[in-house]
Amino acid sequence: MYLSAAYHRIPLSDGNSIPIIGLGTYSEPRLTPKGTCARSVKIAIDTGYRHIDGAYLYQNEHEVGEAIREKIAEGKVQRQDIFYCGKLWATHHDPQMVRPTLERTLKDLQLDYVDLYIIEIPMAFKPGDEFYPKDENGKWLYHKSNLCATWEALEACKDAGLVKSLGVSNFNRRQLELILNKPGLKHKPVSNQVQLDKGREVECHPYFTQPKLLKFCQQHDIVIIAYSPLGTSRNPSWVNVSSPPLLKDALLNSLGKKYNKTAAQVVLRFNIQRGVVVIPKSFNPERIKENFQIFDFSLTEEEMKGIEDLNKNVRFVEMLIDRFIIIITVIIIMETNFAGHQLSKSQTFNSQEV
Repeated sequence: MYLSAAYHRIPLSDGNSIPIIGLGTYSEPRLTPKGTCARSVKIAIDTGYRHIDGAYLYQNEHEVGEAIREKIAEGKVQRQDIFYCGKLWATHHDPQMVRPTLERTLKDLQLDYVDLYIIEIPMAFKPGDEFYPKDENGKWLYHKSNLCATWEALEACKDAGLVKSLGVSNFNRRQLELILNKPGLKHKPVSNQVQLDKGREVECHPYFTQPKLLKFCQQHDIVIIAYSPLGTSRNPSWVNVSSPPLLKDALLNSLGKKYNKTAAQVVLRFNIQRGVVVIPKSFNPERIKENFQIFDFSLTEEEMKGIEDLNKNVRFVEMLIDRFIIIITVIIIMETNFAGHQLSKSQTFNSQEV
């Protein structure tokens, strides 16, 4: 598959396509100056990015929309050139909340549709507008959820034209199978976002290559989107800071020297060469431009194998929900009526299971 800076889309199973590199826009709202995200998105579009990854949870979708509309008004791009991914957060899994939540994203973006809308994590918190609900003792307030019912509500949003494609994030094999095997499935997930730059679309980098999950997704035509692909953040609130710094790896740096590239560019090239979409997050103009310069070289089969062999099963993003390590343990209580039979099933999944 030929990829270039001018055209780097890969097909999705529903007939749509996705740019293989995007800009991640996660930031800590309290620490990010107003306008930072908008400026970064505009720089990214001018650089050649056409894929923007965001979420209502990030509280900056209004800035993303502002930047996209400005570039459309300038004639730099048309709406169909831009691929925007939004996310359904854990406090809005109840089916009746799905469409209003997506509509709120569209209102903030001031766009008619999003290109991809995904369930951000497979577990649910207490429904409401509080992102991280806790009780008076500081305990997380979880919520019994029916992922199949949530998915059906998303399918209705797609049928209504509010979203082009549907996907998931931080789902392991068992959780994916829950959706794929759902009776009456209309639209299957086209993507699984895994940890690569922040939370856990699905972590996927040379120290955590996820070969089993990648193979399963490929068998089912599910594209892997890697967030936190560079493992560069060292924020101790959600990153395992004891993990070895990926970009200081000797092999990655030697390959960078060979191709006159940085270790980061080698890492991004490694992933796109194996069909993994990458969404490195940066608000630094030079880093945004540098991360995009990965279409003018390619790694040999031997070099790809060498990088694959670096796998240490090291997870950089450890989603801390409590003090606990963000290895997501998901409790899904299903009470779904299948073919006239009441199914009541309780399942606990660990996000590292495949």
